[in-house]
Amino acid sequence: MSDLKIAIILGSTRPGRNGKAVADWVLTQAERRDATYELVDLLDYPLPHLDEAIPPSAGQYAGEHTKAWAETIAAYDGFVFVTPEYNHSTSGVLKNAIDYLYAEWNNKAAGFVSYGSLGGTRAIEHLRAISAELQIADVRQQLSFSLFTDFENFSQFRPGPQYADQATVLFDQLESWAAALKQVRVGQPVAA
Repeated sequence: MSDLKIAIILGSTRPGRNGKAVADWVLTQAERRDATYELVDLLDYPLPHLDEAIPPSAGQYAGEHTKAWAETIAAYDGFVFVTPEYNHSTSGVLKNAIDYLYAEWNNKAAGFVSYGSLGGTRAIEHLRAISAELQIADVRQQLSFSLFTDFENFSQFRPGPQYADQATVLFDQLESWAAALKQVRVGQPVAA
């Protein structure tokens, strides 16, 4: 069994959010994997708007909420960000949670799952740019769910069967990159 730990980060805290059903579906798809996937719900980490006086890249966190969040994220080798699309971007709560930290994100891998009226693809594009700045290697495969075709009445998540195969590709890519970057983080040479 793989020793990789992957966080499925649920990037919405809105009442009645669609993201919980999407994140639960991702977690169910990941149950058959060798890596360990766990749900990290931002609702369980009530971070105020970024309130650290020193930039996160300095690694000098003052707030207990920041230290707890840093400890959580540091434990993972990779991430699946589940994001809604709000105003052509990701959610403010997810962006805020990402901005709190720096080193805890570095040299790890990420995949993206989005949902929205256009599948949430514009949110993913913003997250890809953010990931580059944080030295997160993002994988090519992504899942994008439309509120019009993948949700019944815009609220009941009903993904088609084709998404299971797409999720497998995402997990394969993510685990490959996460394993390679784990070796980088611990100073071991990456096998050729």
